[in-house]
Amino acid sequence: MGVFRHEMEVTTPLPTGRAFKGFVLESDTLFPKVAPYAIKGVEYLEGNGGPGSIRKVTFADGWGFDYLKEKIDDIDQDNLSYTYTVIESDLFKNILEKICYETKFAAAPNGGTNIKITTKFYSLGDIEIKEEAIKDSLEKRARVFKAVEEYLLANPDA
Repeated sequence: MGVFRHEMEVTTPLPTGRAFKGFVLESDTLFPKVAPYAIKGVEYLEGNGGPGSIRKVTFADGWGFDYLKEKIDDIDQDNLSYTYTVIESDLFKNILEKICYETKFAAAPNGGTNIKITTKFYSLGDIEIKEEAIKDSLEKRARVFKAVEEYLLANPDA
């Protein structure tokens, strides 16, 4: 098994607690609401959203893949971190075994939030994963995050 690690950091003007709530705690309802062009829906197959829960994300037609199933590994509201593992997806195409995400939220000096996302792609066998191969997936994820950010900024009471 090969492992490809990708790190990125983004900054949002949203306060830290609000960013964590929107991007993590309310993602199952907020993402399909503000980005229906990307996400049709999110349903829990096991659990209620806490660690150990498994949820299925169904993507909109034309998004490039149909679904993924993810297992929530940890949600730490005190330290504002969230880890989960994509355990199944038609995105894998006999190349990937799983994808692990670790996301940490920290206050930015300007009152916003720095979000650090570490992604580990685990390939099947000795298949080498190149950054270009996953660029599209990461860009699509960033578009959904941007839609959530714009919605929360435009709707302060949401």
